Amino acid sequence: METMKAPLASAHESSPRDAPIHPLWLRITHWLNAFAALIMMFSGWRIYDASPVFRQIVIPPSITLGGWLGGALQWHFAAMWLLVFNGIVYVALNVASGRFFSKFFPLSPSAVLRDLIAALSGKLAHADLRQYNAVQKLAYLAVIADLFVLVLSGLAIWKSVQFPLLRELMGGYDNARIVHFCAMAVMAAFVVVHVAMVALVPRSLLTMLRGR
Repeated sequence: METMKAPLASAHESSPRDAPIHPLWLRITHWLNAFAALIMMFSGWRIYDASPVFRQIVIPPSITLGGWLGGALQWHFAAMWLLVFNGIVYVALNVASGRFFSKFFPLSPSAVLRDLIAALSGKLAHADLRQYNAVQKLAYLAVIADLFVLVLSGLAIWKSVQFPLLRELMGGYDNARIVHFCAMAVMAAFVVVHVAMVALVPRSLLTMLRGR
């Protein structure tokens, strides 16, 4: 009788494949990061229009947030605190859980080139959403680094006197504004590509909503 119980018990054990693709903490921090980043981007465009870095570039007011400079600054700083604290939780939990290294590494230039060619030719498989391809790994690592640059360059602009070393690291106040704008452009490009990829693989949106 004892020997018959073991197979029966193991049949009810959950396999790693039954675990959520994205745990709850990841989904919550992901959507909060996305919300904060979009608020900062749209409000940042209104702030930018008040004193553009590149005179030939003007953001249409219809796609900005805040209504006026003061309102945009309020939105921008409110979203900044959400992005910073939620971003810290996101990175800390990814590293502590081991997910950061298991999902994003190993990564090599040859793998990125191979998967990029496959993606452009429509031959990149998306059968297993638990695994990121090399292009996804690079894109996610790049946008995480870009968010760090956004926060640091933003601090160099906002608290230029209090953080002189950070300001000089950015090449001075005016250059910090250029770095901040370019980092924002990188994030905007990531959002566009990310949404396009989700449209091509709708299952990826479902997994980020319900975990499975």
